[in-house]
Formats: sequence, structure tokens, C-alpha cells
Amino acid sequence: MVLAPDCFRQQLLAAIPRLRRYARSLVLDTGSADDVVQNTLERALAHWHQYDQRRDMVLWLLSIAHNAFLDARRRESRSLATDPSDLTQQLDAIGGDPGVDVGLRLDLAAALGRLSPEQREPLLLVTLEQLSYAECAEVLGIPIGTVMSRISRARAALRLLLDGKARTDGAATLRREV
Repeated sequence: MVLAPDCFRQQLLAAIPRLRRYARSLVLDTGSADDVVQNTLERALAHWHQYDQRRDMVLWLLSIAHNAFLDARRRESRSLATDPSDLTQQLDAIGGDPGVDVGLRLDLAAALGRLSPEQREPLLLVTLEQLSYAECAEVLGIPIGTVMSRISRARAALRLLLDGKARTDGAATLRREV
């Protein structure tokens, strides 16, 4: 097996922080996100010769991460659910900025966890990773119009969840009383 060139490996290393952030937004669990990142890096190194240097390395890696996530989801054959108490424990473990409303972060994290992956993925690629709609469509392998539609529906769903108006499973709403 031929090893990847040094310039490829350097670009790969430089992209890891963004890759980790995207993986964490996909699975909402640090351990599982690290598994997605590792799987992505393994795939990238195994197929480095397929990388087109005219393409952005980050977009290529995010596409691989997206596919690795979908593969894992198919293997597990179960939907991902995040318990808000788990999110509280995670935020307590990592600490936080005392000037930031932790409750609002918890509400947002719980609301994101309640979005379907089909809505959450493009929303986070465009807002968190600051990709254009076209780049997001490339990463996800879907038409740009679908990206725009999913982001619009995700934003509307988040507004409803954060306003306490959405009850998708009969559980208590995510709205905090001040």
C-alpha cells in the first residue's frame, strides 16, 4: 500500500477540528462523534488517491463523514434520541462560560436533538460550518433546492420547539420559564 503524500496528510490534520465539530453536531454524543471522525479519517487515508486536489479538502471530508454517519445509522437500525438530562451532564462536565445562559444552550441542544437528521445536517453545515447552500448540497449529495427546503423547515421547527409550541411526542415542551 502506498502512503498518502505529506501535503495530503497535513491538509487532513488541519481539517480535523472542523470534522470533529460536524461529527458532534450529527450524533450529539462525543464518543460516537469520535467514532465518526476516526471512520472518516480511515476512509480518507485508504482512498487518498481518489481525492481531487482542485476540490476543497474539508468538503471532501465532510462528505465522507456524512456517508460514514449514514452507514452507522443504517447498521444500528434505530433512530438517535438524546435525553435532555444527558445533555445537562455533558455540559456540566465540560463547564462553560459563566456569562452564557446554560439553560438556553440546553434548550437549543435538546431542540436540535429533536430535529430529524435530514433537517439537522444541512442546518448545521450552513450555520455552524458556514458552507454555502451549493457546498452543503455537494456534501450531502442532494439538490440545492432540497437543502434550502430542509433548512427552512428546520428553522421553523426550532422556533416552535424553543417557543414551547411543538409537542412531537407528547412530552413536555423545551421552553424554560424565567
